[in-house]
Amino acid sequence: MLSPIVHHPANFQLGPLEVTGFGLAVLAAFAVSQIICQRELWRRGHDVEADAIPDIVLAALLGTLIGAKTYYVVLTGDPGAFFSRGGFVFWGGFMGSVALCWAVIRYKKLNFLRIADVAGIAIAAGYAVGRTGCWAVGDDYGRPWNGFLATQFPEGAPPSTVSVMSSQFGVSFPAGTNSADVVAVHPTQLYETLMGFIMFVVLWRFRAHTHREGWLFGLYCVVAGIERFIVEFFRAKDDTLTFGLTTAQIIALTIFTIGVGLLVGRRGPGTAATA
Repeated sequence: MLSPIVHHPANFQLGPLEVTGFGLAVLAAFAVSQIICQRELWRRGHDVEADAIPDIVLAALLGTLIGAKTYYVVLTGDPGAFFSRGGFVFWGGFMGSVALCWAVIRYKKLNFLRIADVAGIAIAAGYAVGRTGCWAVGDDYGRPWNGFLATQFPEGAPPSTVSVMSSQFGVSFPAGTNSADVVAVHPTQLYETLMGFIMFVVLWRFRAHTHREGWLFGLYCVVAGIERFIVEFFRAKDDTLTFGLTTAQIIALTIFTIGVGLLVGRRGPGTAATA
């Protein structure tokens, strides 16, 4: 057995304000996403859409926050969780972001698929950056693990103690185990950061595709669905539903299916990335 990594949150004081690694990562994620979207749209010659990206990114930020918290409240059945500091769920944020961005794009009378075609690249990059924030605060860790990169989160959100793992995530421990013991777990935040970066590389590789607009967003949905489906096997979760799959895995399969539909439906000669 390897000695586990002992994690401590990356927080610091800036005058009267407490700055968290999560907050900095989220800020960086949206900044990176905006840069990628604008530069790729400019490269393609779509200046009008590129100039609207700051407003769309703001909509994405608000939609992510609202959607992520709403999903968490529905999942836990606790309305009070909406006002708690934690409890941001990726799929809820993704759906909220897409919905609000669609509304803003429609209001501005722009082409949704044209923007979505570059948004997939940006979301993958932002996801990789944003997941470093989950690592920074010790959130969204995995199941008990004693192998390579096993990590203890004594100050996590919540701490990875026997008590928390058993009461919140349904993990069983031998009788007599001290409830205050800190458990070593999979550092799934790092897994997701790596897989997010791989998604970005794949999408960046295909950014100059010659299919119709929206095809690349379909590819994003496919790889994002695969990524989330895989990582759920390592996450500390207690929401198993049909066929032993979690809620997030069922949503991942749905997003994957939508992606396949876009890949097939938008395949063929187009001008998406050739300008």
